[in-house]
Amino acid sequence: MADSKNRATAAAILPLVGGASNITSVAHCMTRLRLGLADRALVDEDALKALPDVMGVVDDETYQIVLGPGKVARVTPEFETLVEEGKAATPAAPEPHAVTADELAAQGAELRAARKAKNATPFKLFLRRIANIFVPLIPALIGCGIIAGINGLLINLHWLPGVTPALAAIASGFMALIAVFVGHNTAKEFGGTPILGGAVAAIIVYAGVANIEAFGQKLSPGQGGVLGALGAAVLATYIEKWCRKWVPEAVDVLVTPTLTVLVSGLVTIFGLMFVAGEISTGIGTAANWLLDNTGAFAGLVLGGLFLPLVMLGLHQALIPIHTTLIEQQGYTVLLPVLAMAGAGQVGCAIAVFKRLKHNKSIRTTIKSALPAGFLGVGEPLIYGVSLPLGRPFITACVGGAAGGAFVGFFSMIGDKVGSTAIGPSGWALFPLLDGNKGLGTTVAIYGAGLLVGYIVGFVATYFFGFSKQMLVDLNVDSRAAAGASPAPAPADTTEPKEPAKV
Repeated sequence: MADSKNRATAAAILPLVGGASNITSVAHCMTRLRLGLADRALVDEDALKALPDVMGVVDDETYQIVLGPGKVARVTPEFETLVEEGKAATPAAPEPHAVTADELAAQGAELRAARKAKNATPFKLFLRRIANIFVPLIPALIGCGIIAGINGLLINLHWLPGVTPALAAIASGFMALIAVFVGHNTAKEFGGTPILGGAVAAIIVYAGVANIEAFGQKLSPGQGGVLGALGAAVLATYIEKWCRKWVPEAVDVLVTPTLTVLVSGLVTIFGLMFVAGEISTGIGTAANWLLDNTGAFAGLVLGGLFLPLVMLGLHQALIPIHTTLIEQQGYTVLLPVLAMAGAGQVGCAIAVFKRLKHNKSIRTTIKSALPAGFLGVGEPLIYGVSLPLGRPFITACVGGAAGGAFVGFFSMIGDKVGSTAIGPSGWALFPLLDGNKGLGTTVAIYGAGLLVGYIVGFVATYFFGFSKQMLVDLNVDSRAAAGASPAPAPADTTEPKEPAKV
């Protein structure tokens, strides 16, 4: 039954994004189905947003359809199957309305060029590549993080002493070899052979490096961590490409992988491991110093600016930092602070619901999106409520700043709150919490921070989120105002054709 429902969702989405022939790539992250489209002008965005399982859309480098965690992982394979079936059944002959297609293609190219001119800066494209390396690792980080949390609880309670060593091994195995997975994904992202990237990165975690000396110091297994693995795999990719260009085809299968692993391996051992190790140590020291000495202010800034960073795509730069902190300390102290941005968004949405008592379309959007918001999935509330309204987006950031300042303050007085994995937020982060004090203290601080974010986001939005004119324009029954039949499309105020720019 569940499979048929997921297939029905995929089947409903496919024609609204131009059909199988318009799909150039299919992927997904934690919450979004990410599509490469040949022509975005063929997308029926209004109809797509009206589908029950679609929480929102984001027009970025890829066309992203927000389906929510869990759902997207089940719909994506069904969608890929339908695309393959559709392409196999589509004749090679051109479409009968070739002229119209050309016009639409020209329009789509123009839209893409305008969008790329604004958003596809070299820095943002680089950050997307970094995100593509680390995002596939998130499910394993979450699973192992939850197991680590359960194991820690069992150890503290002195329960199941015969099982806890096994749970420790299960929870720690992935983190012990995470550099290998980073190397594999890095080579794949930068156009090299993934297994060669993994092979070079594996040098970093090999126990035998403890017998090697570089820069007057003995190396340690794991030194340099994920940053070293990333650098080693990028280097291996460029060496491999050089070899493919100059090595004769007759000996390419022997020479290219050998030279790639040998040269990049030597550079990794006698250079990258030391340099990356110093950088990783610096990141950990800086993060701890920031929250230890300026905790409340740092939390205010991080919690308040995280949503704008997400809108600009700059939050992807934090992914390797989180991963480095987890690798070093067992948890990242930054994620619980940043998670407060979602709390401000929830408080904001509740205030909008209360203020716009007569706008049924906005209230319906909030009622459907709020449960996901509590669990840390913020896209439906951002794109369906706060961003289109404008001022509520700013007051949501104020709520996030207050929650971040609260968590940061406790870090400053010595009660650190961290997360053993990245990805989840909101209530979904509770099973992954860890810190330098007891679990009860850590959970209490994080929960209180969420409550502060909810309250401040609500109060700021309720009293300052609307001008008088906005209330006059928005606090009406959109269906009655349009004089429409009982089931019209939602008003423009809830779902604009393009996300507002921040």
